Amino acid sequence: MRLRPGLLMIPLCLFAFSGCSGLLPVAKTTAQSQWDTFGQLKSSYDQIIPFATTSEELNKLGFDPYKTPNIEILNYLSIIEKFMPNSSITKNDLDVGLKGCVEAKNACLAYELKLQKVKSKRHGNVVLDLLRFKRLSQQTGWRFSALIVLVDDLVVYKIWDGKPLIDEEIYKKNPLGPLQEPAEIATDAALVGTF
Repeated sequence: MRLRPGLLMIPLCLFAFSGCSGLLPVAKTTAQSQWDTFGQLKSSYDQIIPFATTSEELNKLGFDPYKTPNIEILNYLSIIEKFMPNSSITKNDLDVGLKGCVEAKNACLAYELKLQKVKSKRHGNVVLDLLRFKRLSQQTGWRFSALIVLVDDLVVYKIWDGKPLIDEEIYKKNPLGPLQEPAEIATDAALVGTF
C-alpha cells in the first residue's frame, strides 16, 4: 500500500499545532550574590542598625561593594538627587541621617543594592507563540533592593523595598499575529534553537 503525500501532512500539522511547550524559551534573570533567597537577604539587612553599624560590620554582613557583586556606590550628590528631586523638598524635610549625609558632603557615601532571582517560562503552542498569535508565560522568583547611607564609616540611614514572592502569569493575544509585531518573530525563532 502506497501512502499519498497529502496523508503525511495530517500528522505533521497535528504535531506542529500540538502544545510542544518544551521547545519554547526559558529565561532566567539572576544577580550573583551570597544570598539564595529573599529571606536570607532580608535577615542580613535587618541586622544593620543606623547609628550603630560600622562599615566593617556592614562588610561582614555581606554588604561590601568590593566583594559582593551588584552593589553600586553613590556619593552625596546622588543622595540629593534621590531625596530632594525638586526645590519644594528642603534639607529640613529629610531624615536626620540623610540630612547629616548632605551636610557631610564627601564624607558621605551610600551603597545601593538591587538583587533579583526571576525565572520566566513560556507555555502553550510553539507555532502560535512564535508567530505571536497567543503567548502564555509564568514568572517566578523574588526581587530586593536597599539603600544604605554611611557618614564617616557609620551607617546613618537605611531603606529597602522588594517583592518576596513573584508568581505571575502573563497572557498576550494578538489577533493579527506576526502583522502586529513582525520584527520579533525572527528573534524568537533563534531563541528556540538555543534552549
